[in-house]
Amino acid sequence: MTLLFAQQVTDTAKKLIDTATQASQQLAKLPDEELHFGDLLIKGGWVMIPIGILAILGLVIFFERFFTIRKASKDESHLMIQVRASIMSGNLESAIAICKNSNSPLGRMLQKGLLRIGRPIKDIEGAIENIGKLEVSKLEKNIGIIGIVAGIAPMFGFLGTIAGVIKIFYDISKTDNISMGVISGGLYVKMVTSAAGLFVGIIAYVCYHILNMMVDKVILKLETDAIEFIDLLEEPSK
Repeated sequence: MTLLFAQQVTDTAKKLIDTATQASQQLAKLPDEELHFGDLLIKGGWVMIPIGILAILGLVIFFERFFTIRKASKDESHLMIQVRASIMSGNLESAIAICKNSNSPLGRMLQKGLLRIGRPIKDIEGAIENIGKLEVSKLEKNIGIIGIVAGIAPMFGFLGTIAGVIKIFYDISKTDNISMGVISGGLYVKMVTSAAGLFVGIIAYVCYHILNMMVDKVILKLETDAIEFIDLLEEPSK
């Protein structure tokens, strides 16, 4: 009885070993495929085209606005010193020429204020404020487009994924093949559009807020310099 039981155990062990060996051989025969990033982008389908266009558009606008705003935010303390010296010496024409040659938002604001000298302070403040609004609107030009890119790029990604899932289940309904290989093989490719859309959306979102923070700093600086200029104009009358 004991020998019979031992023989059964031995046979079972041999069968398990044979099964494991066959499984390992079958796995060894599977092709060692690498997942290439470029291939995934191509397999993403037509939705990758608008996502790519949005990415390029967002980057172009970001770098163009970034350098423009950074140029506008340069230190203008020397300009204020020169304008102050010209005003204190009574040389108004020199102060206007200095502001005109500066070719900067602050210079244009101060130039408008200098051209209004002789009128009430409220009129000068209003003129400077209006020019300031125009300068800020120039700095904010096209920044809203980056915000739009941040919003619609993920939507395009989800659209591509949903369209791919619909196609997968449509093919399953036609072939009556619901194997996991068929489903997962098509689904992982379609998920690429969602990943690409989210990636572009996140980058655009960050770029959008970076530019807005830069514009806010420029606005604060312009307001500070404008207040200093108004105080300068009021000094002689004190």
